[in-house]
Amino acid sequence: MWRSLWRSIDRFSLQYFKYVINELREIKVVHKANRESVVDILQSIVEIVTYGDRHDPAIFECFMEYQVLAEFVRLLKISRNSRIEAPLLQYLSIMIQNMDSEHAIYYCFSNDYINSIITHQYEFDGGDLAPYYVSFLRAVSSKLNRDTLCLLVKVHEDVVVAFPLYSEALKFAYHGEKMIQIAVRALTLNIYNVSDAMVYQFVTSPPVSEYFSDLVQSLREQCFHLDALVHDKEETSFPEKEKELRMATDKIVDDLYYFKDILCVGESRLSGLVAQNLLSLLIFPVFFPLLQLSKCSGSDLSAVTCLYVISRLLQVVGGKSVVNSVAGIILYPFMTSSMRDTTRGDSGNGSFQDKSFVTHLNKLEMQCSGLESEGAENIERNCLFGHLLDYISSNSHFVSCPWDNKLGERSGLLSYIFSDNHSLVLASLFFLLVLGGSKDLDYLLASTIGFSETKTGRQKTIDISASQLVDGSVFVKYVPQILNALLKVLASQPPFSVQFQWHTGWFLQKLLAFQEEKLVDNDFHLFNTSYEQSCERLRKEIDGCWFDFIPDTLRNEWASYKRALAEPSLSKDPFFTLVLAVHKETVGGDRASSYAWRRMVDTVKVFIVHLHLKAFIFKGEPLEDLPINLMSSSVANSGKNHPSDISTASFGSELALGSGIPCKIAFSKVGTRDIYLKPVGRGISGKLLLMEKHPFKTRQGVVIAIAPLAGLSPKRDESQPTWLHLRIREFEPRFDTSKTIGKYSIASNHVADGRWTLGFSSVEACEAARLLILEEIQKQRYSVESLLAPLLRSSSRGDLSDSQGE
Repeated sequence: MWRSLWRSIDRFSLQYFKYVINELREIKVVHKANRESVVDILQSIVEIVTYGDRHDPAIFECFMEYQVLAEFVRLLKISRNSRIEAPLLQYLSIMIQNMDSEHAIYYCFSNDYINSIITHQYEFDGGDLAPYYVSFLRAVSSKLNRDTLCLLVKVHEDVVVAFPLYSEALKFAYHGEKMIQIAVRALTLNIYNVSDAMVYQFVTSPPVSEYFSDLVQSLREQCFHLDALVHDKEETSFPEKEKELRMATDKIVDDLYYFKDILCVGESRLSGLVAQNLLSLLIFPVFFPLLQLSKCSGSDLSAVTCLYVISRLLQVVGGKSVVNSVAGIILYPFMTSSMRDTTRGDSGNGSFQDKSFVTHLNKLEMQCSGLESEGAENIERNCLFGHLLDYISSNSHFVSCPWDNKLGERSGLLSYIFSDNHSLVLASLFFLLVLGGSKDLDYLLASTIGFSETKTGRQKTIDISASQLVDGSVFVKYVPQILNALLKVLASQPPFSVQFQWHTGWFLQKLLAFQEEKLVDNDFHLFNTSYEQSCERLRKEIDGCWFDFIPDTLRNEWASYKRALAEPSLSKDPFFTLVLAVHKETVGGDRASSYAWRRMVDTVKVFIVHLHLKAFIFKGEPLEDLPINLMSSSVANSGKNHPSDISTASFGSELALGSGIPCKIAFSKVGTRDIYLKPVGRGISGKLLLMEKHPFKTRQGVVIAIAPLAGLSPKRDESQPTWLHLRIREFEPRFDTSKTIGKYSIASNHVADGRWTLGFSSVEACEAARLLILEEIQKQRYSVESLLAPLLRSSSRGDLSDSQGE
């Protein structure tokens, strides 16, 4: 009663606050019976303190005078199976998060109250306390600065010996709940960004520093899990497989961004430790087997997974030291000829490989030592190369692996680029594009690799010839052979999947930008063959049931492909390399229009790839736009400027019966109805209208059903020659223009076609209706053919500029 009276007077007054505090002090034990009243008291205190922090300094003075935080600690100690911990932590989190006064925050963090709450012995097993606890820790970390951080650590002789906030949070680093993991990582970053030297020493010293090695080991385990998914032989539908791969890669990318955030803090000890663990526990163990410097142990990642992981690491984490270390490693098989000769002369001593590699690394270290170390994410190169040398010397299988001739012309990464495994070819090329396009790649190494989308603007920081390390641009000199291999993929019969062809075309256009010389005659022949095949497949689609949507699909896929070409390799998700590795082309007898739709879209995708390549190969420049007539024509707006035309009719429209053919149709719920059939069209748009005679207007009809002309495939029934069967497309596709690689959306992967059966008074009337429908379909098809004619010229050497103005 008294509490209700107080609240009715002023629940934010200083007097009421003192009253609530006294009620809190009178609690001797917390149990199930009084739990709710205790929770009410905690809520009132937090609300009043939050209000006082902003509006009434006297309230917070009272908060300090009565040592309310000490009462909170006492509540935890006197709680008996009351489950008071969760609401107490929740309200404390709210109070800390809403504090604006530095004075208030400083007080709350002093006197060891927060540490006492942090280190209280909670029972987390089987309950929902963990989210509240970690949320409280995160709230505390959000208020840290150089003045308040010192209040939460225990120091002995200028050395931090305990940091409960950090240590207790790390216990939840691998909690099963994703939100808790996110909160812990946000907390650690809050601590790292305070820039306290003693805390940096604490977090980078054993045993606390094991957190970083555990992080990398966890990331490595995720990589092996991803690899297992890629090579899983269990029969799984492709969409389900793709979903599993996406979930696995999302976790890996999340971890990489966390490492990036840590490196961006810019503290040398912290960055050095993270880089050391990334290099020694992930990059080196993963990358060396990829380069075939040692025999496969059977426990290594597959090449395609390895290339995905390293590409993603370069894209997300980056940094000069990591990027240049990776670049230096891949150049190992392409050392100077003099070093190869020396190696052959000492081929009897298998350990020379280690010595030659050490020499190679020492060269890289000396040549890179002149680079300025800028940016928060950079690490001392000497330290990194030292880690690499330590890794080599500590792994005997590298020392004992003999040097042989296979480490010559097509060794290491080149062995994958010229592999018979086409998904591996594309994954290798993508890795090189990512590496060459990195802004952190040293000029010398960039010129050695030769692939770069950012050649301009990169400054040469050291005056040394690339030939001192390798014989010129070791990968660029193979571009003609690579182009030939990719063109063979495009020209292959039977053709590869549309995904293979699409990405192969993307790579061809990227690589053609590096190729100063023209293609040789054999390459021209391969492209001509591939181009004619794509044209022929598109012509077949004009005879298909989705020919009316080809212009719209061309425009949509054209825009999507142009966006993809403009996207730098560093921004392109290498997930496609994994999809290609697991994708199996489905060849079946599905004759539904939904299957035909997907086939048509795929055909258009491949045709657009060839159009762009055609312009680039024969004119040396990208193709900007489709012909004007295609840019303005659409199924949706065909007839748009003719509102009175029957081609714009919709359900319920009243139209003249005119040349409509009378017939009957049976509906399941309303029985047989007398109707009129009328196929109409304008340009590339066409409809079949079913109309009922108007009850009051004898020459008018009311539209009761509409179907697209395309795909009707009218056929007379063999046993009932007066019946006409029509196939009806049951869905209308919608283009998803937000996708980089033009994707389409339909209601379902397998949508059954509808069927209409119309009955006529005679065989002649039935045949007349069939021919009339076919005539209108042919007119519609001819309109589409006219639009596509400029693009389907037989000569692949034709000048595309001729079609731009048509």
